[in-house]
Amino acid sequence: MPDLPKKKVGIVACSGEELPAGTVTRLAALKVLEQLRPADTVTICLPLFLAGGEGDRAFARFYPTVAVDGCDKRCAARATEMYSGKPAASVVVTGGAVRAGLGSARRLNGAGMQAVDAVAEQVAQTVDELLGLEWDRSRGQPTEEGSEAKVATCECGSGIPVQKVQVDGQEVTLIALPLIFEQFRQAGKMPGDGTEAELMQTVKIYNPIPDEQEAAYAEAIMREYAAFCGEQEAPA
Repeated sequence: MPDLPKKKVGIVACSGEELPAGTVTRLAALKVLEQLRPADTVTICLPLFLAGGEGDRAFARFYPTVAVDGCDKRCAARATEMYSGKPAASVVVTGGAVRAGLGSARRLNGAGMQAVDAVAEQVAQTVDELLGLEWDRSRGQPTEEGSEAKVATCECGSGIPVQKVQVDGQEVTLIALPLIFEQFRQAGKMPGDGTEAELMQTVKIYNPIPDEQEAAYAEAIMREYAAFCGEQEAPA
């Protein structure tokens, strides 16, 4: 087993380019990512997330995320919850009067830049709080047991769990497969119980599988799942 990857927190900022508060959220998120907590955070691109970005959605489903929104519509928070899961935390540039005094969307004034610093500090503090929690990746929420499953890390370094599988003699990497296996096992959906269709449907949420190779992928994934369940049930 490889070493457990360091837990990171995803930052997803709203894309409200017509409002100064949207500019505040993006600059604040950038400050956290590049200056305040560069080793502890990864960015989640909201447009790519909405368009079906598999890696971003997988990360937001299994790891803590902070949604940073410019107004009470909370587009970033709602999108994250719709496609992955409820964000671990949500930060909003509060107060209509505050938002009105930030300058323009293209050029923030002094108050706007102060708002950037304040929001960035709030997000950084939230990141610290989330990193202090033990995180259950199979459920996408904190755990009281204080243990984390040992999984491989994504080659991009974001910490998204992946697994390499042999399909028709070729090695392919599947995103989030260890966590999907764990979810199915915890739900009592064992190999041989007619789980193949549901398991494949879940795997395809995060991984593009060519139609002409679906049968080969299904065979390989069910083989790996049977092995996974066997390892979990083996005596220590």
